[in-house]
Amino acid sequence: MTATSTRKEAPMDKAIVARPHFPPGRRIIAVSDIHGNLPFFQALMDKVGLTRSDSLVLLGDMLEKGRDSLALLRHLMALSKTHALYPVCGNCDGLVLRFFESDELDERFFASYLPQHPESALRQMAREGGFEQWDDLPRLRTDLRAAYPEEWAWLRAMPTILETEHLVFVHGGVPSLEGMEELDRWSCMKNDDFLGQGHAFDKWVIVGHWPVTLYDERIPSAAPIISRERKIVSIDGGCVLKLDGQLNALILPSEDSGDFTWTAWDGLPAARALDGQEASPDPVNIRWGRAALELLEEGEELSLCRHLETGRELYILNEYLRRGPEGLWCEDSTDYRLPVAPGELLTVVRKTRNGFLCKKEGITGWYYGRLSDIME
Repeated sequence: MTATSTRKEAPMDKAIVARPHFPPGRRIIAVSDIHGNLPFFQALMDKVGLTRSDSLVLLGDMLEKGRDSLALLRHLMALSKTHALYPVCGNCDGLVLRFFESDELDERFFASYLPQHPESALRQMAREGGFEQWDDLPRLRTDLRAAYPEEWAWLRAMPTILETEHLVFVHGGVPSLEGMEELDRWSCMKNDDFLGQGHAFDKWVIVGHWPVTLYDERIPSAAPIISRERKIVSIDGGCVLKLDGQLNALILPSEDSGDFTWTAWDGLPAARALDGQEASPDPVNIRWGRAALELLEEGEELSLCRHLETGRELYILNEYLRRGPEGLWCEDSTDYRLPVAPGELLTVVRKTRNGFLCKKEGITGWYYGRLSDIME
């Protein structure tokens, strides 16, 4: 069944606010930033036990970056006919919609983006339809409109913001809950570092967009951040974007409850810790955009590097090292040693001769004890 709501149309540059009715006493499950990862989404829904009595809020960026954007889109379209599904438009979804709607970004964006991103939902549609012509974007737009009217309509129907009596769902964030229909639509979808802007609200504002691991300079955690004093929840677990990313589900027992719980899927093998270890006292979390390095000593599996921002020296997995126009950098890395008790379940990101890069309750760090047999 299609979820019903009252929605006010707005000009293309203004936010669209929908005000749905969530049945009292029923679960609300919020998921953000799937990024075309259909297997993760299906596994997460199995894990939460999604039923037709639940309200499922998709908090934007369903599409782009992952391998299965078109398949995921069709899966969600089918799911919306049988479940109470509330998709909110994210910046990546908005880009796909913009190509259908207008030629405004053809030269400024799509002329370079589409040739470089074969995983894009637009590229997947074009491949399936047999009309990959990057030198004629107007013709491609005409072909996609004709071949995919239902996908276009589904994307076009997505609001920018969902608001209820106690909750606001928006992909990136809002500066205020007043006059939200007058807010710039793109700024609501692409709102970087929302928690760092100092906002606080009188109802819960639940956002995605900014991977939560970017907020902590010490410990890399993909677990949702729940700020009770500011009434903000940030839930983007870095699915697809991070090598140890996960897809989070925030679970509310009802619309009027702040008793949040969460679960996640990271697709990693699991193992039991056989030994205990204590947390390291002063770790560093090397994050996207702040990951410039100096190579000090090259190793076979890990190399000793100096993190230029902090001056810290630590070993980085060689497969995480990258070279770009501005020099050496790395995927998100850490020297954090996880606190582990014997018998705890860990998921294993990487195995080395000296230890394991693992995750525990969404937190990534090193474990130097013994593990049971790794379970796929």
